[in-house]
Amino acid sequence: MTQDRVEVIAKDAAFDGYFRIDRYRLKHQLHAGGWSGELVREVFERGHAVAVLPYDPARATAVLIEQFRVGAFARGDSAWILETVAGIIEPGEAPDDVARRETREETGLAVERLVPIADFYVSPGGTTQFNNLFCATVDAADAGGIHGLEHEGEDIRVVPVPLAEVPSLITTGAIRDATTLIALQWLLAHHETLGAGA
Repeated sequence: MTQDRVEVIAKDAAFDGYFRIDRYRLKHQLHAGGWSGELVREVFERGHAVAVLPYDPARATAVLIEQFRVGAFARGDSAWILETVAGIIEPGEAPDDVARRETREETGLAVERLVPIADFYVSPGGTTQFNNLFCATVDAADAGGIHGLEHEGEDIRVVPVPLAEVPSLITTGAIRDATTLIALQWLLAHHETLGAGA
C-alpha cells in the first residue's frame, strides 16, 4: 500500500485563501530499498473535478468555452483560454451529476448522454487535482452566447467548433489546456461512436 511506503512527519497549512497549499515533511521508501531523507513538499490542494466536452453528433460540432484564466495571464500569455466545461466536485456529489450541472451553467446546453473519456491527475508533482473527463452529447443548435454564474465571477463565452476544424486547433497551438487537448484527441478518435453526423 502507498500509505505504508510514506511516513508523514508533519503537515500544516502553508496558505489558505482562494486555494489552499499544504506543506508536508515526509520520507518515502526508495526503489533500491531503504528510506529517503526528510523532504519538504508543498501541495496545491485543488480537489476532485469534472471536465466535459459537449459534442453534437448530428451537427458534428464540439462546444468549447472561453474564459479568463489567471495562470495564463501570470505567465504572460493570453488570459482567455479555449477549454472544456469544468467544475469542482463537492463532498457527497457524484461526478456525472456535476458534469450535467456544469454543462448547463457554462454553456446553457442540456446533456443527453455522458460518455467517460478518462480519469487522471492534472499535475501530481504538486497538486491533488484529479479529473473525471467526459464527452457529453448535446443539441448544439442554439450554442453560443455568454454564460456562467455571476456570483462566482464567471464570464464564459460559448464557442461552437465544427469537428473538421478540431485538427487545426490542435496543430496550430490554439488549444493550450491539457484537459482540452486530451478531450479533443479522444473526440477525433471516437466521434463515429457517438451517433449520426459523425
